[in-house]
Amino acid sequence: MANYSLLKVFCIAVMLGAIVIKGEGLMSDKQAQKKRGVSLACEILKQRFGDRFHTGDSICEQHAHTLTYLLNQPPDAVVFTQSSDDIKWVVQVCAEHECPIIPFGAGSSLEGQLNAPDGGVSIDLSQMNGVIEVHPEDLTVTVQPGITRKALNLYLRDTGLFFPIDPGADASLGGMASTRASGTNAVRYGTMKDNVLSLRAVMPDGREINTASRAKKTSAGYDLTRLLVGSEGTLGVISELTLKLHGVPESIVGGICHFETIAAACDAAIQTIQYGIPIARIELLDAVQVKACNDYSKLNLAEKPTVFVEFHGSQASAAEQSALFGEIVKDCGGSDFQWTNDEAERNKLWQARHDSYWAARGLRPSADAIVTDACVPISRLAQCVEETREDIESNNLLAPIVGHVGDGNFHTLVLVDPENEVEMQCAKAFAGRLSARAIAMGGTCTGEHGIGQGKKAYLRDELGDTVDFMAMIKTAIDPHNIMNPGKIF
Repeated sequence: MANYSLLKVFCIAVMLGAIVIKGEGLMSDKQAQKKRGVSLACEILKQRFGDRFHTGDSICEQHAHTLTYLLNQPPDAVVFTQSSDDIKWVVQVCAEHECPIIPFGAGSSLEGQLNAPDGGVSIDLSQMNGVIEVHPEDLTVTVQPGITRKALNLYLRDTGLFFPIDPGADASLGGMASTRASGTNAVRYGTMKDNVLSLRAVMPDGREINTASRAKKTSAGYDLTRLLVGSEGTLGVISELTLKLHGVPESIVGGICHFETIAAACDAAIQTIQYGIPIARIELLDAVQVKACNDYSKLNLAEKPTVFVEFHGSQASAAEQSALFGEIVKDCGGSDFQWTNDEAERNKLWQARHDSYWAARGLRPSADAIVTDACVPISRLAQCVEETREDIESNNLLAPIVGHVGDGNFHTLVLVDPENEVEMQCAKAFAGRLSARAIAMGGTCTGEHGIGQGKKAYLRDELGDTVDFMAMIKTAIDPHNIMNPGKIF
């Protein structure tokens, strides 16, 4: 009888425990096990990292998605790493307890790459911000992942070299590699995939690998560098990068011109590329975005579709390129092309372009932003942008357009009231149509923002069964799905 009573008490206790677990968020057994794994990993990491380990609500929220409408899903904890050994230590502990890991650089990604839908640990790499070695004779530099592009170029200022990839935000180099960033200079210098020679990464089992040498080219085995560039932290944590550098041009000439229509502005960009003019930057701002920039950056530009351009080269070649571009502008019905080689004037214009996100937000300060981008073959650019503009106007949306039109890439920022369900649905439907439009024209649903959480719905439409093979690679490398889960697939 005593044994029976003891057994009965035990069973009741187990049942009550199960009820408690179910009551705390109605978790399944698997979810409860994962939560216990996260808790155990956090306890171990807290003992190891001390004041570099944080669980406060504020800091965790800051390490999740903050820039657009996507829900903020904070991690359970944040660890600030200072070396590749720190990263390995974190990954090994998290792997043992199947705790999710979310790499964090500067926090500027736009498609929810930083969110922690399953909780877990954010690895903040911002303190790994050093330059390891520069080889000016080889035009290469090796850096830690947390250094930002501006900090790197400041470090290189006395070498006569610079790193050209400029996504606008002062992003970390590790984050830029993870999202395959590009930006305003991509038309001349390419994207991150073209400028990362090799990298080191800590893989899901805690081993650190080196994907290639510093040689300019290689045919040795699979190209794991390109696999990890653009993987959005879903395959490993980048711990070091070796990058290509370029010589600072002798002369930099920049300027602007205005057009009566977006189509005419796009035609000017298309002809510039098709004629082989080696332009460094060619950026489109529609009239709505120009108004926003005027207000935010205290400019006085004509509120018409406007193109910002920049040419790099010798004084003679930059002047020649500018003159040729001026002829194209005239043929497309644009205003006189106004250009200058004065650095202060150029910087003021480009700073306004880089501040376009915040300028656009100023058009409706109380609104949330749905930021999206698309990229199409250059021959379809004018049609795609024009149809997108018509789509915006016919649905009464407030959505400025900016674009790196030299490579067929453009962005929209839809300003919506998050409390207005009708507005939100209209804006999301517009973003879906933009992705479908770009894909139908032989383009992509994202030119440089990545897939993250925001673009998952369109990836299979673009790539079909290729997505299955991507998922196979993910499963093979990360069988327990601890590396930035819930992204891409």
